[in-house]
Amino acid sequence: MMLPRIIEALLFSAQKPLSPKEIVDVVRRAGGEDEFSPNEFAKVREADVAAALEQLKIECIEQQRAFQLNEKAEGWQLATDPKYAQWVRELFPVAKPARLTAPALETLAIIAYRQPITRADVEAVRGVNIDGVLQTLMERGLVKIAGRAEIPGRPLLYETTQFFLDHFGLRTLDELPNVEELRQRALPVARSAAGSSDPGSPGSSTFAKATADKATPATTLPEQPTSLQ
Repeated sequence: MMLPRIIEALLFSAQKPLSPKEIVDVVRRAGGEDEFSPNEFAKVREADVAAALEQLKIECIEQQRAFQLNEKAEGWQLATDPKYAQWVRELFPVAKPARLTAPALETLAIIAYRQPITRADVEAVRGVNIDGVLQTLMERGLVKIAGRAEIPGRPLLYETTQFFLDHFGLRTLDELPNVEELRQRALPVARSAAGSSDPGSPGSSTFAKATADKATPATTLPEQPTSLQ
């Protein structure tokens, strides 16, 4: 029996992505109490699992299978190839989710690059009230409350969620396009937090355009692979 085939069976049966460590734990435990069926992979290492995952990923591509192996923030998962989406979608006849509006994408980009951030500071960048947009992002599961800022009034802080990473195919926030450049860009801040806005900071329209231009791959809603579950 080959380790890649065992891992393929585990990923096919799992209800969520599996990390290499989880796979190692499962493989080592298998057959531990059955003395007549010894576990030949009882001493498998994470390096062995990582190599088997890469082999399985290459096989899916070379053999042009209808599914692919994707690495997500919390582990690996088998999913149908997006090019078969129009047929697979017929198995799940639900209303197609509405696309995010441009204001929602701009707000999401600001939060993603500068999190954790207060609502007032996002509004200082965009120049408009974001209450409705922020509520939409939270209802979609893309943004969540991360605590309170240590400033007068202790306003709520917002950050992106695990679903945000999964939805946009990111393993970590460091995979956002031009992440270092946009994290270091000077931004206007809310008067309540800084006493007054920084006159040397770029205006909201400047940052919004830079964010939209440079973060297009991360903020465009892509066709998502369908899980095999």
